[in-house]
Amino acid sequence: MNEQPSATQEQAAPEPATAQATAPARPIALITGVGRSIGIGAGIARQLAASGWDIAFTYWTPYDRRMEWGAEDGAAVSIARELAEAGARTAAIEADLTGPDAAIRIFDEAEQRLGPVTALILSHAESVDSGLLDTTVAAFDRHFAVNARASWLLIREYGLRFRGEPGAGTGRIVALTSDHTVGNLPYGASKGALDRITLAAAHELAHLGVTANVVNPGPVDTGWMNDELRDALTRGTPLGRLGTPRDTAHLVDFLCSPQGQWVNGQLLKSNGGAAP
Repeated sequence: MNEQPSATQEQAAPEPATAQATAPARPIALITGVGRSIGIGAGIARQLAASGWDIAFTYWTPYDRRMEWGAEDGAAVSIARELAEAGARTAAIEADLTGPDAAIRIFDEAEQRLGPVTALILSHAESVDSGLLDTTVAAFDRHFAVNARASWLLIREYGLRFRGEPGAGTGRIVALTSDHTVGNLPYGASKGALDRITLAAAHELAHLGVTANVVNPGPVDTGWMNDELRDALTRGTPLGRLGTPRDTAHLVDFLCSPQGQWVNGQLLKSNGGAAP
C-alpha cells in the first residue's frame, strides 16, 4: 500500500523540460508509480532530480480514481514542473501496467524523449485489501499482473536495452516491496514474487554491471491510513513516527549512487525499526 501504479500511454503527457546545450549529460532514471505528489514515487523522483538525474516517470490515473484517496488532478504536470525546476529533463508517461506490452512502450517513449535508462526504480503497485477467503480470482490476477508480471517485464526490458560498460557497475534496479500478508493476500503475495524477480536480476544481470536491490519502506502514510491505524503504527515504531517518502528516497538515492555500488542482491528495510 506504500506505492502507486503505472503502465501504457493513454493521453498526452507533459513535455520534457529543455536542457541547455552546454549542460553535462545526466544519467536517466525511469521511476514507475509517480501518480501523486505525496507518494513515495514522487519523493524518489525529487531526490534523484536533486542529485543530478533526469527523470522519466509513469503514472496511471484510473487506479487512483478507484481508490479512497481519489485522483490528484494535474499531478503529473506539477511533478514534472517541479523536477524541471531542480534541473532535470522529464518525461511523464501515463501507462497501464496490466498490459503485457506496457514495458516496451514505456522504454520506447523514455528513450525517445530522454535517452537510454541508467536506473530503473519500481514504485508502482496494485493494492486492494482482501484476505484468503474473500479475494476474487480477478483481483488476484490483477495484483500479480501489475506487481509481479509487469515488474518482471520492466526488468527484462531494462536488461535487454542496458548499454553501460560491462563490469563498470553503473546500472541500478531498485524495487519497493512490502511485508503485508494478513488481510492483504494478493498484494502481499505479489510483492513476495516481486522480491524474487528483483533478487534474481542481481545475479542474472551482473555481467552488464547492474545491481538490483529490494527496499521495504515500512509504514509510510501517503493518504491511505485512517487515524486509528496511524496511531497504532506510530506506537509500534521505536523512533516514534511513521516513515516519509523522503526517508525512502534517501536510501534509493544512495543505492543509485557510485557509493552504493557494493550493495547488491539485498532486501533492505528502511522502516525505523517498526515491528513486522
